[in-house]
Amino acid sequence: MFRAFRAEVADALTAGLESLELPTGDLGIEEPPEDLDATLASSVAFRLAGELETAPPQAAAELAAAIDSADYEYIGAVTTKGPYINFRTTDRYRQETVEAAQADDYGHLPERDESVVVEHTSANPTGPVHVGRARNPILGDAVANTLDMAGYDVERHYYVNDAGRQMAVFTWAYEKFDESDLDSEPARDRAEYDLVRYYRKGNSFLEDADEATTEAAEDEIAAIMQGLEAGDEDTYERVGEVVDTVLGGMKDCLARLPAEFDEFVKETRFMRDGSTDDVAARLKDSEYAVYDEEAWQLELDAFGIDKNLVFLRSDETSLYTTRDLAHHEWKFANFDRAVTVLGEDHKLQASQLQATLDILGNDPDRLDDVIYSYVNLPEGKMSTRRGTGVMLDDLLDEAIDRAREEVEDRLGDRIRDDDLDEEDIERIAHQVGIGAVRYDIVSKQPTKGITFKWDEALDFEAQSAPYVQYVHARCCGILDEADGEPTAEDIDSTALSTPEEAALIDAIARFPAVIEDAADECKPHRVATYTREVADAFNAFYRSCPVLSADTAATRRSRLALVAAAQHAVANALAVLGVEAPDSM
Repeated sequence: MFRAFRAEVADALTAGLESLELPTGDLGIEEPPEDLDATLASSVAFRLAGELETAPPQAAAELAAAIDSADYEYIGAVTTKGPYINFRTTDRYRQETVEAAQADDYGHLPERDESVVVEHTSANPTGPVHVGRARNPILGDAVANTLDMAGYDVERHYYVNDAGRQMAVFTWAYEKFDESDLDSEPARDRAEYDLVRYYRKGNSFLEDADEATTEAAEDEIAAIMQGLEAGDEDTYERVGEVVDTVLGGMKDCLARLPAEFDEFVKETRFMRDGSTDDVAARLKDSEYAVYDEEAWQLELDAFGIDKNLVFLRSDETSLYTTRDLAHHEWKFANFDRAVTVLGEDHKLQASQLQATLDILGNDPDRLDDVIYSYVNLPEGKMSTRRGTGVMLDDLLDEAIDRAREEVEDRLGDRIRDDDLDEEDIERIAHQVGIGAVRYDIVSKQPTKGITFKWDEALDFEAQSAPYVQYVHARCCGILDEADGEPTAEDIDSTALSTPEEAALIDAIARFPAVIEDAADECKPHRVATYTREVADAFNAFYRSCPVLSADTAATRRSRLALVAAAQHAVANALAVLGVEAPDSM
């Protein structure tokens, strides 16, 4: 309803301006300041004051007088306060909002005939996922969920770097060393924790060995890289064994979030099918290509980039970027739009990639980059495992442990009364703990750095995941106590007349528009902001408006329908963020 209301406000302002023979242009539609009793407001009067040669409040009054709200379904009163034109909604708007939100899939927008591939995480398969990069799968999954709810046909991809020097070193080390050569036991009983020890051993060996030994080892590593470049099947199998084993463990870690993928696209795919060679040949023919410092490079000054892009070594072997260009052309051939989630250290490479895609004749506007800063933990707040750094698994374990303590403390009476058993406690601890991590990370603007703080993430009273999850649980509790589920026929918007009810309806109505805007700009943190706003509105309603003990049957039925509407809005907004919505807490 809110999207339709917003469209009506735009139409009304445009019609009013045209009737006054004034230019339309920017209509200044915005959410009103808190002191304005309105659902939407317009600040267009600031612009009109010069045209009308009057003060903004007088310009606002003149335009408001030119608007006939009777021409619209959802626009009620049109008033002014100072320079603002204020638009209120009708009973029909409130009625249809609560009716629409009775659907379990409320917030989902109609399907669009547009496909989007979201590439995220794509951590090199050299070992466990580090907590510093935990923002990528959490943010990437939320971006994909947002686009999916907005009606796009979405695929989630993980781009596997299985062709670079790191994987050649890893394969060489795995084949060279035995378990007896390693210095430690695996930090966890999972494949990537086991095999990463070989990778570390190989790197330390290369650093410490004498010159002759290092040269011999480097020749073996170079042979692996050249074998991949030449399409040697035996080399592909050797490297693939290491890559697939480590990747299997990483998948298990990411599934805990959960972050799942439709396809794991291997970098070597674009070497084997000849598309990398094709890209390199086309770039050589480009007017931007130069051969300098024993490598083929692109000069990108014309695109405002002062660092050349190396795309081919002197021995004609390709680089990661060359293969990634072929990868992106494959995306454009199979999808209408591509979104890539990248850490801030990839900003330069992202801009070089965009410029080079343009040089190759692609439309770079079809590619959107979501750039994020990394996650830090307060020093001394979390122990590491055997000196290997803090991994995502460590963070999730700690989250569940802390959430369990909080749950047991808060729900002690219910546990003692056998209302909750161990399985219930464990379920809630997982939902709250992992939800707290995901919510705290995705709720921040991506470009802002994060220092993860447990006391804030797990605060049931503050604006955190548990705070919003508790609202959903409370909605479920109210509906469970009622006699049957509410239906559309139970709703009488005139019985929902208090300011708190109106504010909650307004918050619920905004949800589809929030999804649309967040998808358009790939900013799921806006959905997190929305969950806090709708949770605040529900709590104000809950404090002021008795539901099960309402004064009249009509009010009780309508308020139950409003609770169901809030439950669906909160559950679906949390689902976009990848946060579970518990039925009880």
